[in-house]
Amino acid sequence: MTEPKLLSGGNPQIPKGDGDAPVKAYIAAMPGWKNEAGRRLDELVVRTVPDVRKAVKWNSPFYGIEGLGWFLSFHCFNKYIKVTFFKGAALNPPPPVASKDADVRYLHILEDEPVDEKQLADWIAQAAKLPGWMA
Repeated sequence: MTEPKLLSGGNPQIPKGDGDAPVKAYIAAMPGWKNEAGRRLDELVVRTVPDVRKAVKWNSPFYGIEGLGWFLSFHCFNKYIKVTFFKGAALNPPPPVASKDADVRYLHILEDEPVDEKQLADWIAQAAKLPGWMA
């Protein structure tokens, strides 16, 4: 099997697909420190939302609830992982990084900055209960 190509910013190019396998393939191909951060993020989502639905779309893992849509995705950039909350503006408190889309908020995971996993799990739990992005 050939290694997935890394696109700009070190984002793995993984074929679109539904389920855990393509998400695991994406995480396995994340370069350097991002691999462990992606694995921990995936585990946190699954632990927080046991009935989560997974897919890879547009070279990014997506997490959603059947019938409610997608509530979270993430994407590798050179210096950080961008975690997207599709209805992040409705979370309390909202994640720290604004978007051009008024509903969307981001969390940037950086190599040398600890992640507040308690806050992240709270955002994940809140986001999973909201109507998400339908695609």
